[in-house]
Amino acid sequence: MRGMDVIEYLMQGDPAIRWQVMRDLTDAPADAAAAERARVATEGWGARLLAEQGADGLWDGGTYRPGWADEERPFFDAWSSTHFSLQSLVEYGLDPDSPEARRALSLVRENARWEYNGELYFQGEIEPCINGIALVVGAYFGEDAAPIAATVLGTQHHDGGWNCWEENPATPGSFHSTINALEGLWAWEQRTGGSDELRAARRRGEEYLLERQLFRRKSTGEVADLRLTMLSAPVRWYCDVLRALEYFRQARPERDPRCAEAVELVRAKRLPNGLFPLENTHQGPTLFGLEDEGEGFPSRWVTLRALRVLRWWDAG
Repeated sequence: MRGMDVIEYLMQGDPAIRWQVMRDLTDAPADAAAAERARVATEGWGARLLAEQGADGLWDGGTYRPGWADEERPFFDAWSSTHFSLQSLVEYGLDPDSPEARRALSLVRENARWEYNGELYFQGEIEPCINGIALVVGAYFGEDAAPIAATVLGTQHHDGGWNCWEENPATPGSFHSTINALEGLWAWEQRTGGSDELRAARRRGEEYLLERQLFRRKSTGEVADLRLTMLSAPVRWYCDVLRALEYFRQARPERDPRCAEAVELVRAKRLPNGLFPLENTHQGPTLFGLEDEGEGFPSRWVTLRALRVLRWWDAG
């Protein structure tokens, strides 16, 4: 399976996959990609996820954690709540101007409150890995998320990174928190035009990742976490080389050479049939499963994202 066979395989997937393939891999006319994108609200994963929203505006009864989660038990990841459902709708490419999106976001805007501090969703909370995703959501759907942007800027560490678990700015940042914060700041800058402060913070955060080749320790050059080298989808709050490359594809399209090792790491994972595998599923309850067969098998999501990164890199 090569060339158009790969494209044909991707085009057999969900509308969320198909419209992005048209836009990013085939250079289809904009109106054709837009028509396919419109299906996200009424067919497949997008429609199914929208149908899961409660009358109170929440998914699975909670904002960050589902309503059934026992706060007395040790923390665990769950992907069925409002926060990660909104992240998924952004990833699917739900048209923010569609009536379905406007209805869903109006309910979130008026009702969803963070368990951490009781603030409304677009006021944000404190952890940059959470706030970064929420800032992407706010920017994408045209919501006033300026308080979140301010909090993200105010929680950057001295090394240019961010860290969800350590509020002392003198301590090291983390790959995971940093990619979430960067995606949020980039999205907010595209929405609002940004500011000198925001651009400077974003550049410092980018340098944090680039100095580490997106997955290595700066001090020793060793791989910081094996999961950073594994391809995942959906990404949730985790960083990996493909997610980081997707960010730099947009934020630094001129291609920084410090991304080269990560690009070749991704390229080497291509299967003989031209597809890319899902290597790491981030475990946790979900509202429903996607189409992938599981770890080790080809993934339409991963293949789409890997191919557009390679298309960007190889065009330079």
